[in-house]
Amino acid sequence: MSLNRSEKEAVISEVTSLAAKAQTLVMAEYRGITVANMDKLRVTARSNGVSLSVLKNTLARRAVAGSAFDVVADQMTGPLIYGFSEDAVAAAKVVAEFAKTNDKLVIRAGVTGGKVLDIDGVKQLASIPSKEVLLAQLCGLLMSPISRTAVVLGALAAKKGEGVAEEAPAAPAAEEAPAA
Repeated sequence: MSLNRSEKEAVISEVTSLAAKAQTLVMAEYRGITVANMDKLRVTARSNGVSLSVLKNTLARRAVAGSAFDVVADQMTGPLIYGFSEDAVAAAKVVAEFAKTNDKLVIRAGVTGGKVLDIDGVKQLASIPSKEVLLAQLCGLLMSPISRTAVVLGALAAKKGEGVAEEAPAAPAAEEAPAA
């Protein structure tokens, strides 16, 4: 289906705004994927905050021109699906997870932070835990010394408390002896 000039401009402006907000772009070849599988991929992507688009490559090149994603413009050939995400790992994670279960989806390249990622780079990016998990791990690391200190202090207090409890009954008995 051919787009007229105004429709092409609308697509370019939409993708340009996606690229302006996004931290990561992942490109994958989707040749041979069934419509049902493509729908599953889109649903998964949408639920993870990833915008997936099948675009004409010339329109995609024009849309990313001048952005951090311009570095992969020369690799925009063939039937590609473009995944943009504001989260640095979300697009890579969605595409890589789907590619594990569907061999028809072939990761071609990615970009994050203005750096081109090859297939292995996209897979490594996908293996990074999500932001929420990383924050939880960081909190755990920060809390670890504090909780260890609290445990040690609690053990010392309990040990000292046991010694005080043993000495306390002995003191009144000594007071009663002189009075008798």
